[in-house]
Amino acid sequence: MERKMVVKQDILEALEKVGVCRGQVLMAHTSLSSLGYVCGGAQVVIEALLEAVGSEGTVMMPAQSWKNLDPSTGVHWEAPESCWPLIRENWPAYDKDITPTNTMGAVAEMFRKWPGALRSSHPARSVAAWGKEAAYLTADHDLSNIFGDGSPVGKLYELDGLVLLMGVGYDKNTSLHLADVRAAYPGKRSRVEHSAVMENGRRVWKGYETLFVDGADFPAIGAAFEKEYAVRKAALGNGTLRLMKQRELVDFAVKWIGENRK
Repeated sequence: MERKMVVKQDILEALEKVGVCRGQVLMAHTSLSSLGYVCGGAQVVIEALLEAVGSEGTVMMPAQSWKNLDPSTGVHWEAPESCWPLIRENWPAYDKDITPTNTMGAVAEMFRKWPGALRSSHPARSVAAWGKEAAYLTADHDLSNIFGDGSPVGKLYELDGLVLLMGVGYDKNTSLHLADVRAAYPGKRSRVEHSAVMENGRRVWKGYETLFVDGADFPAIGAAFEKEYAVRKAALGNGTLRLMKQRELVDFAVKWIGENRK
């Protein structure tokens, strides 16, 4: 497939077409490469998003650094098991100003250091946000409450925010994890995770209990959701933009998970 050229004005027009406007609070998930050849790269995507919502609006993105998890979870697949003790002893403690994102994409990686952006304190599942509600969304991101009520995605629900998918599918839609937390299903369980953090001026390998989630059924949830709810779409380069109300998505997903997940 030919890679289509995308300039900043194209992004602004696509955002307007799906309904992004000033004053909105939204969580954006992006894949730069899926859009084609974006002239200016991640920078112009961020500029367009911030211009679209304006200073009275807010943009949030995932800034997860999930490499800062125990190697037994599979996140350090390139290292043999004999090296796992060394990873636990030496992986750098999370620093919201330094720690890079892992596979969140070029846009999210640039956004975490964008002037005025704030980042939450979770060592493996942080978010970054810019705008009017950024401080509220990123504050008090508890170790054990990664995606539940009171977490950044839970606060987005409180604010009646939106979810914007830019060239990605529902498998990247972090808000569905809030539905995981709220739903009741037979296989629901917790697990203990570990991350390197700073406590009292020293690095520690910290254990914390949290909900086990995998998201394998998120694409199926998204397909079912779009059959019942209005999701505004617009083409952008080689990709598609989707804008939806987070409350509608989460409430639908809670019911779907309760009826379909084992």
